[in-house]
This record gives sequence, structure tokens and C-alpha cells, in this order.
Amino acid sequence: MIDLHTHSTFSDGSDTPAELAERAHHLGLRAIALTDHDTTASHDEMADACARFDLELVPGVEISLIDTTFPRHAANGDPQPRGVHLLAYFVPLAPEHPVQQFLARLRRERAERNQRLVQRLRELGFERLTLERVRAHAQHDEGVGRPHFAAAMFELHPEIVGERTPQTWSRLFVDWLGSTGRAYVPKTTLTLEDVVDVARGSRTVLSLAHPLLNYLSDASAARVEAEMPAILASLRARGIAGVEAHYGGSNAATRALMLKLTRDAGLIPTGGSDYHGHFKEDVSLGVGHSGDLRVPDEVLEELRAARD
Repeated sequence: MIDLHTHSTFSDGSDTPAELAERAHHLGLRAIALTDHDTTASHDEMADACARFDLELVPGVEISLIDTTFPRHAANGDPQPRGVHLLAYFVPLAPEHPVQQFLARLRRERAERNQRLVQRLRELGFERLTLERVRAHAQHDEGVGRPHFAAAMFELHPEIVGERTPQTWSRLFVDWLGSTGRAYVPKTTLTLEDVVDVARGSRTVLSLAHPLLNYLSDASAARVEAEMPAILASLRARGIAGVEAHYGGSNAATRALMLKLTRDAGLIPTGGSDYHGHFKEDVSLGVGHSGDLRVPDEVLEELRAARD
């Protein structure tokens, strides 16, 4: 069993790389990808920990981008660029490499977004919120993201968001921080095509993360079958090699349907739990939300083959 989508304290996960590797070892994972958001700064610590536990580590990152080919629509009907996430595997680690320079630009844009998000939330009534209070919930300044904002919002303004529970935590992202939320601020202007261009020739393999979360508001089987084939065909035409069909937030029936559609599109069906530790208490490492996720070992072999 493998897990190719996890997060640590270097972005918006609650486990350190060492804790994550130990947890993976006890679970019986054979290989893992640590895919922190827009950074590989966690790689060295994770590599040392994985070596101690005889666990194969795939150098990875989750990249925040926009897709202008399939825009979303605001409440007033206006088209807007769609925020999407890509998983990149076998990422070059040298700081001077163009892929790393691209990630550095994304981190700078994230820092600017965080400043705007604080201002926006304060305008909407979260008057006690400051960037310093948000940073207090993160272990690394470069990794400050929406879960840290959410934690600060519950801490400072329970009169607005309520008492923190798994349900109110999820609702906060829908109502406030997600792409349809009142305080939503886009992360970047960089596109899918931009990262494909930068990654070309680097042997990095790109796969779309949680495809249904990225593209569909209604993940019913009928909508998936009707809309995803065109999206998958477009992704393949634009240079994306895989799609996270084995996604830890989907149930078994949805995963089976996405596996078929992904294969039909000529894409690699990658997979992972999207583990964030206590920031997503209902998602377990390796086995996902429903506990029955099993990402086949063969997926990693297909990703290796795609590098050539």
C-alpha cells in the first residue's frame, strides 16, 4: 500500500515529517509522497525519517494554480479563473532549478494573498484577527495557509463561526475561506500551462489532485460521467500525466468511476489520502476518509515509467 498525497507542518498538516514517516511505517505503507503546498522544504527531514523506517519517499509537492480553460462562475454569473491543485512527483530539489524558482514565486504570491485575506476578514467582522495570530497556528511562516486562518478564526471569533467541531470546521471553509466563500482571495495568477512549461524536461510527473473538488460542485455519478471526460481529455492534451482517481475523500463507488474515466482518458490514476493530521480529523493516513482507500503499488511504477 502507498500514499501519494500527504501534508506536514511545513504547510497545512499537523504532523512533523518524522511523525508522518513513523505513522506510515506503523500503518504498513511501502512508499509515501510528502506533498506540502508549494514547497519541498520538508524533503530533507522526511528523507531522513523514511530512511530510518525503510520507507520509500517520492519527492513531491502540491501546487496551487488556476485553470482558465474551465472557469468557474461567481454568484453574479461572471466567469472567473478556477483555482486547482496539481500534484508534482519526482520534483527537482536544487534551489536554482526552474521548478523550484516557480515554487518560490508561488510562495511569494501566497504571502501577499495572506495579507489581503487578513484585511478582507477584518472588514467582514473578524476585527481581532491579525497575521501574527494566524502564524501562531503554523510552525513555518512559508507554510501559512487556510487551515491556520480557520484555527485563528475559531480561537478569536467563536461568536461568528461557532464552537469548533468537525462540522463547523468544514462549514467555515464553505462559508468563508473556500472559492465560494465570502472572504475568498485567489492565491495566484499562474496557470496549469505555466507549470507544464516549467516542468518540461525535468522528469517531473504532474497529476491533478482531487479532481471532483477542483471542477464539480455536484459530484453525483451522473454529473461526473457527463462532465469529467471533457475535462480529463483537456488535461491530457495540455500535458498533465495523471489524475488522482484514488482520492481519500471519495467513497469507493466514486473512486471506481473516476478510475474508469481516468483510464479511458489515457491518464495515470494516482492516489492518496490527502492526510493533514488533526486539521482533517476525518481523514486517516493511507486509508482516507472512508477507511477503505487502497492505492495500488503499481501506480508508483506507472509514475516512474512516465518520467522517461
